[in-house]
Amino acid sequence: MLAHGFGCDQHLWRLVEARLASSFRLILFDHVGCGASDPTAWDPERYEALQGYADDILGILDELDEHDVTFVGHSVAAMMGVLAAATDPSRFASLVLLTPSPCYLDQGDYRGGFSRTDIDELLDSLESNYLGWSRAMAPVIMGAPDQPELSDELTESFCRTDPACARVFARTTFLSDNRADLARVSVPTLVIECAHDTLAPREVGAYVQQRIDGSELVTLDAVGHCPQLSAPDITAQAIAAFAGAT
Repeated sequence: MLAHGFGCDQHLWRLVEARLASSFRLILFDHVGCGASDPTAWDPERYEALQGYADDILGILDELDEHDVTFVGHSVAAMMGVLAAATDPSRFASLVLLTPSPCYLDQGDYRGGFSRTDIDELLDSLESNYLGWSRAMAPVIMGAPDQPELSDELTESFCRTDPACARVFARTTFLSDNRADLARVSVPTLVIECAHDTLAPREVGAYVQQRIDGSELVTLDAVGHCPQLSAPDITAQAIAAFAGAT
């Protein structure tokens, strides 16, 4: 089950999907408020917390009557997977957390990568000019200046998202703190980080791995926050090796 992050949709998995499809049955979907999801399903109160998205994931698995699922969550969707597996571990064989962050804010000894001022300025910019924010932030998030077409694709993905939904999703993403939920995970877990990632620095990957009992950490020789696009071969290989072993 492949779950996309903020401002994206399932299309951004296509390169990894093509590399996994011969070995695995795949489930792809768009979070409510993103991609081709039903706009009438949007509820700003439900989705002001990540548990709303986690409950959707469990609802999909229940509808499909799926168990023993390897859940692959990118960015904020990694924490959705943590919450879903903590709520009902019987549905999951394992978790793959791709460039996860349980908390983007620096707090005490914890380094999430952003001060509260950083986050407030990011959210203010997004809320005042979402399209301008998308064009400015996509290259930073992608982190692949030698592949400008990928930044353009991410910009287009952001721009396809309804700004009203994006504003709620952004606040949910960047202000959530799921550090305490990591200890609730009881299924085998792989944490995948990139060697250089502006949104989820390596201190964060190490933090997540240390707080999920028995989890593994793989560091990809890749730059940016979206290795499923910028480095699909090694991303798919890491997912397949772990899913096949579990």
